[in-house]
Amino acid sequence: MKAFWLYTLARLGVFVVTYAIVWGIASVWFDPEFANLFVLLVALVVSSLISYFALGRLRDDLAQHISGRAERMSQRIEESRRAEDVD
Repeated sequence: MKAFWLYTLARLGVFVVTYAIVWGIASVWFDPEFANLFVLLVALVVSSLISYFALGRLRDDLAQHISGRAERMSQRIEESRRAEDVD
């Protein structure tokens, strides 16, 4: 569970920082009321790209954690299936 929260908080942090930077840049050129949706969309795209490259290791750790958990669940299901077949 630690890997999930660490990756999620890192993604959220990257988005917040990116949003603040894009908002600062957009407020110079655009009317702030008009720029809300524009800033949100640009921040989502840019933060996704940054996260893809910068958070690769955290994403791999999360994937390994999820894979291990799914494997353990499959083993438990298979063990209970075998126990039912014995009876």
